[in-house]
Amino acid sequence: MPGRAVVELLPDGTEHRSGICIGNHKTRRGRLDPARLRALAEAGVDWAAS
Repeated sequence: MPGRAVVELLPDGTEHRSGICIGNHKTRRGRLDPARLRALAEAGVDWAAS
């Protein structure tokens, strides 16, 4: 999992603060909608190891 400071440069030149986004989702996982949790699982997010 990336650190909170990770910023990705996208092909269109914009930046995405993926570290903060992932960290927030991990912190709030108990309150996430089941559909959001399924979508994250399908995207390969595995919090069982963390």
